[in-house]
Amino acid sequence: MTSGEWSPEEVAATVADYFVMLEHELRGEPYNKREHNLRLQRLLHGRSAAAIEFKHANISAVLIELGFPYIDGYKPRRNYQELLKEEVSVRLDRDTALHRAAERVVEGSAPRAPEVRSLADILVPPPARESDTRRGYERQVPSGGTLSRINYLEREARNASLGEAGELFVLQIERRRLSEQGLPRLAERIQHVSHTQGDGLGYDILSFNTDGRERLIEVKTTNFGSMTPFFTSVREVTVSEERSEQFSLYRVFRFRESPKVFALDGSLRLSCVLDAVEYRASLP
Repeated sequence: MTSGEWSPEEVAATVADYFVMLEHELRGEPYNKREHNLRLQRLLHGRSAAAIEFKHANISAVLIELGFPYIDGYKPRRNYQELLKEEVSVRLDRDTALHRAAERVVEGSAPRAPEVRSLADILVPPPARESDTRRGYERQVPSGGTLSRINYLEREARNASLGEAGELFVLQIERRRLSEQGLPRLAERIQHVSHTQGDGLGYDILSFNTDGRERLIEVKTTNFGSMTPFFTSVREVTVSEERSEQFSLYRVFRFRESPKVFALDGSLRLSCVLDAVEYRASLP
């Protein structure tokens, strides 16, 4: 059984295989992860199925750092070779078909969310965090300028139709939650405040706990996996701290396939690793 550092040839073959699967996933085309793994085992002459899966998880981590979608079935693992990051970067720069597939997903109109029939099928725990893989990025000023690489995750975060569809989906969830608790009148009082009062409040939905206390919900929606970073404003972070007992961020993920939701309650500085990705610069 092969062990030790992966060679450039092994890394190149594994990245190429991952990119084929990722393009299928972005296009909504079926593929078989096990068959891909078996083919790589034969090609790599002794690397185990587990070792190949771990390397695929490393590739997911690199792609997230580069602002690119990843395969949800390969949860990001960050302790990767520098050689792997170089190979992913080089291949990503020249894979125009993969870029086109990603662009169609992040720029396209959001699909209509399914009717909420069972909360048990939708609400899930937050993903387990390996090192600092679950991130929220704190945007200091609106993004702009020229980037050497397109950040598809940030472009998706600016997709207004996806954001609104996710908020409407969460409205369904909250109304059903309270109705199932025997509180239909409280469910009727839920407000979509980002529509009625604008998006400067630091949250999108005013809902309620079963005891009548207000629940302030900020919704972040992605078509990709649960570990996809989200972008949050200074105002949202501030509200999550100042009104931490009321604040919840609802992360809607895999929206175009089968939407799932997990909640991060309280201060985002405690539940996430926040990176200040942009700064406002003033002359002295």
